[in-house]
Amino acid sequence: MPLLEPDPGALRPDVRPEDASSDRVTDAGAGGTPEPLRSDLLALLGPEKVLTHISDLVRYASDASPYRFLPRVVVLPGTTAEVASVLAYAREHGRQVVFRAAGTSLNGQAQGEDILVDVRRHWVGVEVLDEGRRARIAPGTTILRANTALARRGRVLGPDPASAVACTVGGVVANNASGMTAGTTRNSYRTVASLTVVLPTGTVVDTAAPDADERLAAAEPELCAGLLALKREIEDDAALTARIRAKYTLKNTNGYRLDAFLDGTTPVEILRGLMVGSEGTFGFLSEIVFDTLPLDREVLTGLFFFPSLPAAAAAVPLFNEAGALAVELMDGNTLRASVQVEGVPADWAHLPGTTTALLVEFRAPDEERLAAFEAAAEAVLPRLTLVAPVASVTNTFTRDPGTIASYWKARKAFVTAVGGSRPSGTTLITEDFAVPPDRLAEACEALLALQTRHGFDAAVAGHAAHGNLHFLLAFDAGLPSDVARYAAFMDAFCRMTVERFDGSLKAEHATGRNIAPFLELEWGPRATGLMWRTKQLIDPAGVLAPRIVLDRDPEAHLRGLKSIPTVEPVADPCIECGFCEPTCPSNDLTTTPRQRIVLRREMMRQPSGSPVEAKLLEAYGHDAVDTCAGDSTCKLACPVGIDTGAMMKAFRHQRHSAREERVATLTAEHFRVVEAAARLVVAAAAKIDDRLLSALTRGLRKVVRPDLMPEWLPAVPGPAKHRLPHTSRLDARAVYYPACVNRIFGGPEGHTGPSLAEAVVAVSARAGKPVWIPRDVRGTCCATIWHSKGYEQADAVMANRIVEAAWGWTGGGQLPLVVDASSCTLGIAHEVVPYLTPANRELHRELTVVDSLVWAAEELLPELEILRTAGSAVVHPTCSMEHLRDVPQLMALAEACAEEVLLPDSARCCGFAGDRGLLHRELTESATAREAAEVTAREWDAYLSANRMCEIGMAHATGRTYRSALLELERATRPGDG
Repeated sequence: MPLLEPDPGALRPDVRPEDASSDRVTDAGAGGTPEPLRSDLLALLGPEKVLTHISDLVRYASDASPYRFLPRVVVLPGTTAEVASVLAYAREHGRQVVFRAAGTSLNGQAQGEDILVDVRRHWVGVEVLDEGRRARIAPGTTILRANTALARRGRVLGPDPASAVACTVGGVVANNASGMTAGTTRNSYRTVASLTVVLPTGTVVDTAAPDADERLAAAEPELCAGLLALKREIEDDAALTARIRAKYTLKNTNGYRLDAFLDGTTPVEILRGLMVGSEGTFGFLSEIVFDTLPLDREVLTGLFFFPSLPAAAAAVPLFNEAGALAVELMDGNTLRASVQVEGVPADWAHLPGTTTALLVEFRAPDEERLAAFEAAAEAVLPRLTLVAPVASVTNTFTRDPGTIASYWKARKAFVTAVGGSRPSGTTLITEDFAVPPDRLAEACEALLALQTRHGFDAAVAGHAAHGNLHFLLAFDAGLPSDVARYAAFMDAFCRMTVERFDGSLKAEHATGRNIAPFLELEWGPRATGLMWRTKQLIDPAGVLAPRIVLDRDPEAHLRGLKSIPTVEPVADPCIECGFCEPTCPSNDLTTTPRQRIVLRREMMRQPSGSPVEAKLLEAYGHDAVDTCAGDSTCKLACPVGIDTGAMMKAFRHQRHSAREERVATLTAEHFRVVEAAARLVVAAAAKIDDRLLSALTRGLRKVVRPDLMPEWLPAVPGPAKHRLPHTSRLDARAVYYPACVNRIFGGPEGHTGPSLAEAVVAVSARAGKPVWIPRDVRGTCCATIWHSKGYEQADAVMANRIVEAAWGWTGGGQLPLVVDASSCTLGIAHEVVPYLTPANRELHRELTVVDSLVWAAEELLPELEILRTAGSAVVHPTCSMEHLRDVPQLMALAEACAEEVLLPDSARCCGFAGDRGLLHRELTESATAREAAEVTAREWDAYLSANRMCEIGMAHATGRTYRSALLELERATRPGDG
């Protein structure tokens, strides 16, 4: 074991329930994947694609649903051949397979008890076809990323679920998820042009191939004959045919798409339809081709408040008649819970209990058609009974993009915001049903009465235009009485939906595990029997996803309900939705924010000292704490702002010895010496061969804990110039603070122009807004060095020092403080605040801290003349820019300095995180892999960012030279020949 390795037991929970949870992983599971399953799959796929440790199995056991099932192994195949080999192994050994992509499904359909197949990590990509009219998409691609690529062509996918930031295309098609506007005409069933599927037998079918039917007939003659026989049987039954057609006039994802037998004429066409909404029970979707839709950019949106849920529901048909594309409903519980979401008016917390809102949106391709919609919409308003119980309510339409975005942010946060406000320790159930839209008001009244009768105060929201409502229930899955109450409610709810309204028990979330017992109630024995026969025909060995969609156990929906133990307050509201995962730098390397919380909860389920707890703690230090970039972009992605990065920093602090804390504090107290020493080390290293330095530091990392000993990377630049530019306080328009990283490290290799500090001074002077660099900046820092590592006392030392100094430099806040590294701007502007003394908090309130990007784009650029431009530039927005919301300023500078600018679709935090990329280079390499592929697909004239360490990280990842956008602005505006 390396020296100074922390004790894993330091992270053992101090407080936990008196009794271990009944759904904890048993001691027998501590060893992870059993033999021979472990050895067989390692031999089949290799160690990089098989996860066998108990910590891996636990982190995959939970998803956004209320269920929890521990897989025996997790595999990550990267090709269709590898998927087919896993299926062949399962057939030969009597094993079962479940596919999992984003884990955002709400009904347990992505959870398995045997072989779980991760089909997200190696299955990402978008190919835009026919000028955007079609798109070929890999199943692990998020809806957001696919739409980002299509938006450049003025196109969009039909399905638009609220979880678009995280859910994947494969999962959306497998569940036939729709969303706010898709209804029954824009969903996957209607817009998937073709797909490639790996059947349970291993046969690969591309439904777009001209000879697809001939190939399928040769490979699977019994399947082809069986599909055609079922088609004839359905078509020969006029009553059944009519029933099937009627069922799909509403949104309906409960059971299999029996209308595929009516819509398809050949086995391949039938199979294409059946695969949509089959929830991974018929095969693996390795590629999907969508017919896309026009992206209407003219938008009119309004948020209207009503005195009650039935009153709001009664208004829905009026907006539908006016041509609204979306009419979204939010009840009082939803509206009040949404105040946790940034940008939502705080006074919504005081809305009366029965208040309900409709979010109404019209979209058009041009101004003329939008104006027509607006006239029709305005004519509806006098016919409504509207209320304005709090000051922020306007009950008007708007075209303002910011206001519209805030409305939709509140609506899309329904599950997470309400879930985050549930009582600690309770499990969240999300239900989803549809009724005829003209009976929506009646259904709302019936639902409210049913909830009251069973002691629930549910939150209700949904796609009211389509008669589709969602509601959330919270209960304690560890209490038999609560589970019984939930069971009684479900029985009554399902009977009400089917028998009173002839509705759909699952409108868009798919059957999963929690509606499987009620499938026959909705469809009847004849249609349900056909679904069982279809499953037997396509998957005769029963390999794929047993007990999902079809289950004869009447209490199947009560099996596997997960407890939610109370954890650290910062993470306790988490409902494990997974919205945080796409933005996390370590999501393809070790763990995600959701998984860090899931693992912590399993520790809380365990009795202290159990074998499972010991194994989890042993892995948690590296997999959760050390490889967390601490960038807190998870907080931005989480609708309720859960900052898992902050929790990991707290755990780092928890692991520190008293001696480590004292040493860290000394470095902060004597940072002027540390800074000078660091610059000397960088200068000395610049004279030594990179290979020798890399070998030396790698050797030291075997002796000393790797989280303390950096590894030398060739991308690390030489030292910064010893002297900062001379400036004058007289007539200065701002105080310029060169960050310590820019005082230690120089510019990129081969850079012959001015230093960053010289460039900022020069370009500010050219714009007539000179800046002043205080002479005593050395020895000060934004405190991020210590903050990121959890050294709280050292953090407090430097935080107070920099605020006191900045207050003095700026004349008590009279001048803005311009900072030339985005992470340092974030540190001084926000992250230092909790560590300040009360007196210094008052000083901090008087400071105006401005990132250099904002200074340059908003204050300098309008006053500058661009004299030369680069042909092309690619930008890397840092995580700190995302927090500061100054990515638009980075783009403005790049677009001023280059003819062509690319912001990569896959850009996210580079994971370098100060020095973390030197401590764990694999973190940066993993975090940037997809972005690097985009960047290196061609050559660019300039590679721009605005944080020196991130520029080093991107240089390491891409082999290209990144530099500050302010250096490029200086070059573009430099007088003379440049």
